[in-house]
Amino acid sequence: MDRFDAMQAFARVVETGSFTKAADTLHMSRTSVTQLVQQLEARLRVKLLNRTTRKVNVTADGAAYYERVVRLLADMDDAETSLSSASAAPRGRLRVDVPSPFARMILIPALPAFHERYPDIQFDMGVSDRVVDLIGENVDCVVRGGAVTEQSLVARHVGDLRLAVYAAPAYLQRAGTPDHPRDLEDTHHRIVGFLWARSGKPVPYAMHRDDESLNVHGRYVLAVDDGNAYVEAGLAGLGVLWLPDYMARGAVARGELVPLFENWRLDPMPMYVAFPPNRHVSAKLRVFIDWIVALMAKHAPVQRREVRR
Repeated sequence: MDRFDAMQAFARVVETGSFTKAADTLHMSRTSVTQLVQQLEARLRVKLLNRTTRKVNVTADGAAYYERVVRLLADMDDAETSLSSASAAPRGRLRVDVPSPFARMILIPALPAFHERYPDIQFDMGVSDRVVDLIGENVDCVVRGGAVTEQSLVARHVGDLRLAVYAAPAYLQRAGTPDHPRDLEDTHHRIVGFLWARSGKPVPYAMHRDDESLNVHGRYVLAVDDGNAYVEAGLAGLGVLWLPDYMARGAVARGELVPLFENWRLDPMPMYVAFPPNRHVSAKLRVFIDWIVALMAKHAPVQRREVRR
């Protein structure tokens, strides 16, 4: 039994939930994959998978072993791609997690060009605004807005999102157009709340004009924890929104959102790529981060000097 082949076969069965699908992705026969997993179980003297006629489930021992196997396979892949002969053509799987609006509006539309340049890099992409345990969930990197507070991570500042305030015409017809940000604290105005993953609750927005500064809390009838849902709530007229330019541009052009307080300034939201502090950054992760930097330079370049943590 080739232990590398056996571990790779086992990992692929867990990920696909099927011996047949695993065999297809590995370009092997189903019989070969089955035999490799059986030989691995015999060597380890534990049952890794529960098999039925309809599906395959990983056992508790199998789940623990899978986490170790995935990291080992990733280390082996990184060792190969770090060689000068392989670095010219990075390959392998990248597990990344990105905010949902960023994925939908910027990253995924640009991926065909990335794939054309690096056809051997495969993405497992989580699309969410949640806090991700990179090490525990075996994620290679995350793209996130706001300061990265986890001291255990390496964070690279890749861009700054310009923010502004918007509302749907239907909302303004119903509630009136506010003249001053403090008007949003009035009882007849509403914002759409965004539940930040780190705190689980909305945070006030700092706004500035000349020597005047204030934090706007606002009142909401709806708060959400997903960027796409946040925008849709604003478009539905449920309240005032604070949005990055790239998320609002199309809706403003179509007349679906109206800018407010255009003589006020908001601090830009920094964007980071964060990853675990490994011994080295793999070739595939390095080219992905460099690509994100170039992508952000087009859509939201760094506007101010990064503050070191």
